[in-house]
Amino acid sequence: MKQEQPVLSLRNVGISYKRRIFSEPFWAIKDVSFDLYHGETLGIIGRNGVGKSTLLRMMAGIIKPDTGTFVNNGYSASLLCLQLGFIAHLSGRENAILSGMLMGLRKKEIKAKIDAILEFSELGDFFDEPIATYSSGMKARLGFSVAFQVDPDILLVDEVLGVGDERFRQKSTKVMQEKIRSNKTIVFVSHQAAIIEQLCNRVIWIEEGVSKAEGTPKEIFAEYNKL
Repeated sequence: MKQEQPVLSLRNVGISYKRRIFSEPFWAIKDVSFDLYHGETLGIIGRNGVGKSTLLRMMAGIIKPDTGTFVNNGYSASLLCLQLGFIAHLSGRENAILSGMLMGLRKKEIKAKIDAILEFSELGDFFDEPIATYSSGMKARLGFSVAFQVDPDILLVDEVLGVGDERFRQKSTKVMQEKIRSNKTIVFVSHQAAIIEQLCNRVIWIEEGVSKAEGTPKEIFAEYNKL
């Protein structure tokens, strides 16, 4: 285990929601603890509804924990989430600018990246058409292309690989691998065991809102697959 100061530290974190005004709170996260270190790629696994995406939103600073402590030691963190803020009647270009701003870029910064977004998305003339005319694959390509232009200290990735057609899936996986090799600090949520094993140094297993185990991908999946 690395001994330097972690970039992020979670201790007994809990996060709750109220589904209705007078209802009892629902605890999406009950008791999660781990550290994230510079340059590592950390995978978070668990079944649907165990709080993985909620955890990423907290690490991005979008929400705060209700219990426990969360410490960010001075690093920027952005959530790479497809189709953030997309509005159907706006064009791909307009949605790219809006989504980039929601991810933390200034308007002039995302505008400077528009040509790169257009090229990577391969949308051609559709880039200036309303996204209401897009297929789901085209929306996914635009979403990934925008999200990947954000370059924070910590990249929080929520199920974004495997989007679009097979060629684009290979392309998106390749650029993610390149980002990892550049010593970027990444937290990666996915249901795809092969992707986690391929990309991650360490894995945290979340079960019913609790951090159940952590270790290498091989160690954790050996236990996870027994259930």
